[in-house]
Amino acid sequence: MLMEEKITMIRVLFVCTGNTCRSPMAEAVLKSKNIPGVEVRSAGVFAVNGSDASPNAKKVLEEQQISFIHQSSSLTEHLVEWATHILTMTSGHKANIVSLYPQAEKKTATLKEFAGRAGDVSDPYGGSLSVYQQTFEELQHTIEGILDKLR
Repeated sequence: MLMEEKITMIRVLFVCTGNTCRSPMAEAVLKSKNIPGVEVRSAGVFAVNGSDASPNAKKVLEEQQISFIHQSSSLTEHLVEWATHILTMTSGHKANIVSLYPQAEKKTATLKEFAGRAGDVSDPYGGSLSVYQQTFEELQHTIEGILDKLR
């Protein structure tokens, strides 16, 4: 008789402001790693539901050959409950979430904090393609630093 291992699903929710730049890129990067047992979503603390990712975010992902279809989502209590890890782009986003959803405090961290680093992820909003490329590299590097924690 074979004993089956119980697989615990890890659910990562990336959060930024409008859910059109940083958190969708972070979601796409982590999804592209195809880690078994890890689900990924993104949302924004001030997002409008249904917006597309910013054109430069889409270009950067295309350049990296990461296919990704995105529609923005506003942060909801349902998403907060769904997530096992809520990873924000800034300490301000983290404070906003903990203020609105105190029950989420223990599972909420900035992405860099979760990776054992200091600082916030730079916001490329309104910037040139090269600014978005720099933010993508920052996200890619930081996400590489959390992969072991998610496996």
